[in-house]
Order: sequence, then C-alpha cells, then structure tokens
Amino acid sequence: MRRKLRVAAYAVCVTDGQLLLARSADDDGVPEWVLPGGGMEHGEDPYDTVRREVTEETGYRIEVTGLLGIHSNRFARPRRGLRRAVDHHGVRLLYEGRVTGGELRPEIGGSTDLAAWHDLDALPGLRHVALVDIALRLWRERPAGGRASKKG
Repeated sequence: MRRKLRVAAYAVCVTDGQLLLARSADDDGVPEWVLPGGGMEHGEDPYDTVRREVTEETGYRIEVTGLLGIHSNRFARPRRGLRRAVDHHGVRLLYEGRVTGGELRPEIGGSTDLAAWHDLDALPGLRHVALVDIALRLWRERPAGGRASKKG
C-alpha cells in the first residue's frame, strides 16, 4: 500500500453571520461546499498557502488573524483499476481570516467552481464536507490546544 502525506491550509472567514465557502465536486461528482484553502506547495509557508488558496478559489485577499487549530485525519483508499491502494494522512491547518480586498468570483480552471457566503444558521441544510463543521467548532470554542471537541 502506498503512503501519502498531504499538508493543507484552510481559512475560516466569517462576516456578519456568514461563512465564506467554495464549491467542489467530490469523488462521485456531487458538488459539496468546502472551506477555501488547499495543499501546500513544496517549500511554501502554510501562512502563504492559505492566503494564495483563498485568492485562487474566491477572488478575495485575506489577512490571517489567527491560527484556530490543526486537524489530522487518516484513511485508506482501496485499489482502483491500475492504481495501488493508498494510506492517506492529511494534516490540515485551520486559520481565521478577514477579507481585506478583491472581489468575489469563481475559481477558473481549478478544483472549485463557485464561491459564496452562507448564513451560519443555514449550514446544517447545506451539503458540505466534515472539515467545515470541525473548523467552525474551533472558531467558536477557541481551544487553547487547537483541537476541537468531539461533536455530540
């Protein structure tokens, strides 16, 4: 089984009770809302990663106002066709950000196709990835250790 480590940085931008999200297609092609952000490039600082990714996916420039926490997940992807099975480990740095400029627009030629603000109260009815809920718990709780409580 091939092992893969992916380090990524994401932004939680909340303004006037709304959260900035980007829309992505998951593995089965069904659109899901995700936090703006993504994978670090080799040699890139995660602080620069989150600012670059937010601009690429939403058109906005942000100021990073804090580190909310770090989330780690690990899962196995089964073999597909000629591809080997993968033991995937993701390390995700979650920052708080404040929009400082730019204009809301969709990403062109990237992993997302739309960016939009969503009311925090409407998120439970919105198809979104689990990282959105984890990030919002970090944003609300502000744990000293940077780890969100378990839901429930």
